[in-house]
Amino acid sequence: MDTTKLAAMHDRMQWYVDQTILPHAFSLVMKGPDIVDYRCFGYMDIETKVPLREDAIFRIFSNTKIVTSVAALMLVEQGLLALDEPIAELLPALATPAVLVHGATSIDQVEPATTPITLRHLLSHSAGFSYGFVDPESLIDAHYLSNGLDILTGFDGTLEDMCNTLATFPLAFQPGADWRYSLATDVVARLIEVVSGVSFDVFLKQKIFDPLGMSDTGFSVTQDKLDRVPAMYVPNDLLDPMASGLTLISPVGAPNYLAAPKWLSGGGGLLSSVSDYVCFLQMIINKGQHNGVKLLEPATVAHMHQNQLAAGIDVNFPMWDLPSTQFGLGFAVKSAPETGEPKAAVGEYHWGGLAGTHSWISPDAGITGFCGTQVMPAFWHPFSHDFKCMAYAACE
Repeated sequence: MDTTKLAAMHDRMQWYVDQTILPHAFSLVMKGPDIVDYRCFGYMDIETKVPLREDAIFRIFSNTKIVTSVAALMLVEQGLLALDEPIAELLPALATPAVLVHGATSIDQVEPATTPITLRHLLSHSAGFSYGFVDPESLIDAHYLSNGLDILTGFDGTLEDMCNTLATFPLAFQPGADWRYSLATDVVARLIEVVSGVSFDVFLKQKIFDPLGMSDTGFSVTQDKLDRVPAMYVPNDLLDPMASGLTLISPVGAPNYLAAPKWLSGGGGLLSSVSDYVCFLQMIINKGQHNGVKLLEPATVAHMHQNQLAAGIDVNFPMWDLPSTQFGLGFAVKSAPETGEPKAAVGEYHWGGLAGTHSWISPDAGITGFCGTQVMPAFWHPFSHDFKCMAYAACE
């Protein structure tokens, strides 16, 4: 490690806090499965200026999706799920979806699906589902938001209820024909419940969290851990992520995290600590096993970060630019480096959460990064790009 470049990275993370762009941040770098640097910056909350705890428990939002993907692939290895079989038998409500015709101007301009939805489609976000909040002015997302699927305000139902609601909406495109960030991973969570016969939270605890020793990870926290959940903020200027100024939206120890929600979101419901999520990342880095516990075969882990999209299809968002990025089974996969990144960034696989947690693994460089904050929204935030570029430089 280049200690001078490492110190510069730390200074840059602290700068974001000093400018009140972020209330706090953490950065962690691994070489192979070994932690070589971990630092915390800022405060549990700006108001009291209590330093950010190293054992803080973060709302990891869409980092949950990688956990859910691993859970589903464990069942694939057991022969209880299959990547390319229609999900219709297990989720009959989604057996015959309607699909918006290309160029539709009305939500009732639909055609039958010509391809059945499969688990491969779901894990790669190519099934045709949407999210509602990502592109709210689009025809499909506007329909989600006005018909009970505004998930940023919560969903008052179970995973089964959510799938039944989704079944009443058309798909945005024919399964496999495009990429759209979506509630597909929540559909995966329901598949896991149907096949395993237990609730999604129980499955994760029994099959992943307990075996890996992830005692701080779940859909809720116990009373004695509540003060480890940092405050969450919203930027005063939602259109400029580099503007100073934050407004508190969830204080330290908010009691709503004491009870597990009815909707056990496989796409964004988990809370986790840095040490816990690092155990999970180490399992991925070690090709499916960690500390003598084997969750997946090496070939399955490799499959997770191989592109699953049709030729010419890339990851795309209306507000975030992810150039040269495709999607595997739970991970985004980079096919070319971004500005400031080394050639070793090719093949990097990653994903992150809406409030600013983000993890990435570079097989070529042999390094892994994990950073985070609690700002809504802070997915694909400049601080995470700065961290990654500077981490690569420090590890050269």
